[in-house]
Amino acid sequence: MFRRRKEREDAIDEFDEAKGQDESAAGVPGSDEVSRYNLPPAPRPDGPWDVSEVKQPGDGRVDLGGLFVPGVDGMELRVEVAGESIVAATVVLRDSAVQLQAFAAPKSEGIWGEVREEIASGITQQGGIVDEVEGPLGWELRAQVPVQLPDGTNGVQLVRFVGCDGPRWFLRGVISGQGAVQPAAAGVLEAVFRDTVVVRGEAPMAPRDPVVLKLPNDAQMVPDGTVPDQGEPSRFGDGIDPMRRGPEITELH
Repeated sequence: MFRRRKEREDAIDEFDEAKGQDESAAGVPGSDEVSRYNLPPAPRPDGPWDVSEVKQPGDGRVDLGGLFVPGVDGMELRVEVAGESIVAATVVLRDSAVQLQAFAAPKSEGIWGEVREEIASGITQQGGIVDEVEGPLGWELRAQVPVQLPDGTNGVQLVRFVGCDGPRWFLRGVISGQGAVQPAAAGVLEAVFRDTVVVRGEAPMAPRDPVVLKLPNDAQMVPDGTVPDQGEPSRFGDGIDPMRRGPEITELH
């Protein structure tokens, strides 16, 4: 998959390089940023999926309206609320978590390259460290984000930002806990990201508008800051759980 992606980007880079030479001759800056940011969405042979590509998206997945999230044995599913809307879902599995959030995107071009730069810029301005690497899910950011620890001292949260451009949508994943540093712990969360189904809908949406989610009909509500009766609380290796916010639902499979 990475070889095909690289060949495709190399071909576009060659086209943009030639275009940039022509523009430079005319006194116009080159198009390096265009080659990086305005690429059409790459093929997704292994997911994540658009709802039009899956016959039965509800099979083995939790229906959150705008997302169908794969069910994993022993997982806890949390949702994040912005105002009156549910905009993100977090799958917690033992000491790791992946937050999933879908956004509207332009029809003809992806936004992940641009979003990566914005995330990296924001983290470095806070004094954090960011590396851009090609990982199992394509290009991603591996960041050390400054945070305040529960005892009031300063610490660092290790986080992976992954993303995928789809047809008129963009799916972002934020992997934290052991999944951000241990490949063995990350494997299941990466599979969850790949097998997620996005339901963008046909309503007009501005680029980057969040795809709104909903609670499943059989959701068990858990007040913020409490621990569900079933299973153990999430334990992150650095003592930080940045995903615990807003109302939560628990789905144990």
